[in-house]
Amino acid sequence: MNSQDYRLDELRAQATYTRLLLFGTFSLARLLITSAGDVKKLRVTKETETHYIRPPRLYDLPVLQPKQQIPGSHEKYLRPTRFCNYNTPEVMGMADALGATRLPPADYAQAAFEFVKEKILLEIMPLDDVDVTLRRGTGTCIHLISVFIALCRAAGVPARYKMFAQNMIQTMREVLIDVDPLVKRWYDALGYFMIEGEGEVFLNGRWVVAHVGPTAERQAAAGIPITRLGEDAIGVWFFARPGTIMHFESIPWGLGSGSRLLHRIAPGSMERINVSVTQQTEQGRRILEAAGGVQAYDNATRSKLGPKTPAVDLRARPEIVFGGQGR
Repeated sequence: MNSQDYRLDELRAQATYTRLLLFGTFSLARLLITSAGDVKKLRVTKETETHYIRPPRLYDLPVLQPKQQIPGSHEKYLRPTRFCNYNTPEVMGMADALGATRLPPADYAQAAFEFVKEKILLEIMPLDDVDVTLRRGTGTCIHLISVFIALCRAAGVPARYKMFAQNMIQTMREVLIDVDPLVKRWYDALGYFMIEGEGEVFLNGRWVVAHVGPTAERQAAAGIPITRLGEDAIGVWFFARPGTIMHFESIPWGLGSGSRLLHRIAPGSMERINVSVTQQTEQGRRILEAAGGVQAYDNATRSKLGPKTPAVDLRARPEIVFGGQGR
């Protein structure tokens, strides 16, 4: 693709995203009016509930020395963008530690992929910058994707966001959605507008997908293979709604507003999800140990059929009109 093709691709993506955002905002406003009672009842966790304790960071942050400075770029897919500024000591130091100035691009991308996927843990929270994520050691899928993209761009390897409206497999829904009645109600009403993503890195003349969201433990708990660099989450971990796959250089405005809203009006719901994720990780760790390790589990799982596509609720909704038809 040339620069004009990329521009047209992003314009189409922006149009799709804007449509999803507008419909989603309308539906969310209507939902908030009808769920005020649930918000009041569930907004905080009770003393009898399990409370979330953030796990310790799984890595040390390298200290960037002046002689290790990596030159930046202003080119598309290489420049800093919203929530993805790699011109920080944390990102530059980690990029250098992973081999930014020493490894070939493909080997470096593999190292960055493995680091983000297995060392930064999932925690549902509002979006913030990649240097904050690295200092904390946790974040949402979008946080993790942004760290991967920042590490690639810091090494001069082009990277971008791939986003889509998703429908998740049941074993994931049980952990992230069904554990909280309010979140379940929101997801059932707004599922079509829930945006998920992956990273993509440009290697050897083509875009290579990088699904860095789940650790091996979480994938084992879900009963799916351990995804590798170049393997898509779509069809394994998520199912993309038709016509919603989008590519962006930067996180679009409005993305993450749902998590900010949930954090503000119902922090207890966010805490219940994070507790559930911690429990899923522990369950997955036991599964991997029983299987004889990550590789043994992955080999056995790949020999079996993957999960079936979950049933999609196709009830008519007045705000979603296809082909010019509707009430």
